[in-house]
Amino acid sequence: MKHAMITTWLVALLGTTGIAQTKPADTVVIKVGSGSKLILAVQDKKDLETMKQYDFQKLIADLITKLEKEDTTRHTKSSGEYLKAEPDPQPEHVESSPEEDWGVDWSRDHKHKRYSKRTYHSINFDLGTNNYLSASGFPDQDNSLYTVKPWGSWYVGINSVQRTRLANKFYMEWGLGVSWYNFKFQNGQTTMDKDDNSVLFALDTRDADFSKSKLTAAYLNASLVPMLDFGSNAHKPSFFDGNNARSFRIGAGPYVGYRIDSYSKQVFNENGAERKPRNRDNFYLNNLRYGLRLQVGFNDVDLFFNYDMNELFAENKGPQLNAFSFGITF
Repeated sequence: MKHAMITTWLVALLGTTGIAQTKPADTVVIKVGSGSKLILAVQDKKDLETMKQYDFQKLIADLITKLEKEDTTRHTKSSGEYLKAEPDPQPEHVESSPEEDWGVDWSRDHKHKRYSKRTYHSINFDLGTNNYLSASGFPDQDNSLYTVKPWGSWYVGINSVQRTRLANKFYMEWGLGVSWYNFKFQNGQTTMDKDDNSVLFALDTRDADFSKSKLTAAYLNASLVPMLDFGSNAHKPSFFDGNNARSFRIGAGPYVGYRIDSYSKQVFNENGAERKPRNRDNFYLNNLRYGLRLQVGFNDVDLFFNYDMNELFAENKGPQLNAFSFGITF
């Protein structure tokens, strides 16, 4: 009797889905236990896709409940009650504009917030030239021994930079880095030394062929540069990431540096042998340097100009010179 009931209910249920008994149906017989069977009759194979939408586990549970109660009445639930619940629609992806990437972006239903990244990190390289100014202008106007060659006096910097967007067209660029002043003297015979009172510049009188003389000073730096950004990109593109988004920006801010190394170096040929002696010393250089940095950028390259507001040498220990540098940042 129970076998007949299960068969009758399954066939009746499938009949509500539109199976017409106009031709023999394909049947599937599933043996359950020692003497019970589940019989599934399929008239049209197109209905297989429809059957995938039904929760047969729930259907069988209802039938077993009726059998346990020995309820022989017709199963009155419609087939629609056994349809699987529709899956929750996936949230629609909302692409943020470049400006939104720095702040809060709301989804279309305004129920969920998405906090975007406001700070970007990059490694920057400064490459340019350096020189210094005295109260009367460039030292070459007085033919001083510490006059610098513009070509060959390279300024090099490596900086770890963070850019924090504070407003739509405004961000703060701050970071740490290391830089090197290389002051290549105009006269290759120039030597540097010092006594108890000051640094001394003189001419090397040895019988040799002099090709280069320079002063190198390395500094550990920290900078803070507010930037106005008139471009459409979310963050300053990098020279290495191939980002060609158009962007114009300009800013100026302070920096401070601490001297970590300094030395003088000569290169000359003596008795057919090339010599490159170094003299590592502080030469009464100021341990601290501080000044202002100007940056102007377009696309993935910036131009920079640094000006030291304090003098290169300690007070009354050397010539009164303010160093500066300029070049490109990439």
